[in-house]
Amino acid sequence: MITKNFFGETSDGRRVDIYELKNSNETAVDIITYGATVNNIFTKDKNGVSGDILVGFDDVEGNEKRSSSHGVTVGRYANRIENGEFTIDDVKYEVYKNEKGITCVHGGDELSKAVWNAIIVDDNCLEMSYTSPDGSMGFPGRVEFKVTFTLYENDSLKIDYYAVSDKKTVINMTNHSYFNLSGGENVLSTELMINADAYTPTDERSIPTGEIRPVEETAFDFRAAKPIGRDIGADDEQLIMCRGYDHNFCLNEGDGPAATAYDPESGRMLEVYTDLLGLQLYTGNFLDGTVVGKGGKPMQKHAGFCLETQFYPNTPNMPEWPQCTFDAGEKFTSTTVFKFSVK
Repeated sequence: MITKNFFGETSDGRRVDIYELKNSNETAVDIITYGATVNNIFTKDKNGVSGDILVGFDDVEGNEKRSSSHGVTVGRYANRIENGEFTIDDVKYEVYKNEKGITCVHGGDELSKAVWNAIIVDDNCLEMSYTSPDGSMGFPGRVEFKVTFTLYENDSLKIDYYAVSDKKTVINMTNHSYFNLSGGENVLSTELMINADAYTPTDERSIPTGEIRPVEETAFDFRAAKPIGRDIGADDEQLIMCRGYDHNFCLNEGDGPAATAYDPESGRMLEVYTDLLGLQLYTGNFLDGTVVGKGGKPMQKHAGFCLETQFYPNTPNMPEWPQCTFDAGEKFTSTTVFKFSVK
């Protein structure tokens, strides 16, 4: 069942609606048209008590003015582009540098700050669409974006991404939800597994160095589930520079989940499935309690974790990596599934 309600207005007067997708298990997902944002996910714990497992905001103002991409649909290019520039067919493009005036991150936040059009497809599927004009944020091509959210009876939320441009361009989309399965102060006790034998270390700007580094015998080895906090304070320059995890993992091939997260306190479990090659783990390293979220609760450091399915960061400038440059008329499609359960 899907219901629609008025959520509020942006500071410049744009109407924002909220759609609730709910199944017979009373699992519910709230999505707002601002940023095509997954604003709340309500699931039951091992005692049958329902709770919101996302860190975020109660109103439009919070999403618009205080958000660090909480729950948003990210694009045109998820993650970072070095120096905000890349070349396609010998043409150099300079895009918006929204991170310290040096780096383009998340496509300049265009998609996450847009108000998307929404259509209820059927009783469990919501489609959102947005058109980005040619040259927006410096990117080439007029791009038609669509994202569909489908909530199934098995408590899976499937997100399907679609984009097509009228010019050759780069496209890399993801969702940036901050999960907290217990609702506690931080997620350090959450047991996380990532099905990856390697990750991409970064420089001081959080730009990949180009190395594909094995996770074995490092703090980045999540092949067997372990608490997020076990090694987050390790004497590792990668963790020190980023104040925690903010890294792309190179996913192994296979049909199983790319990642699983389990909270022993609540019994809640999250499984992540994707058809993409990379997964960014971010552990809310720059939250410091100054940002107030849902229910007036300050967001402390490591208040949530993000599992962003993606192409590797900075691929337009890394020709040796799998590319996400699409010809005019060529379709970008991708699917991510978040499956919720208890044990």
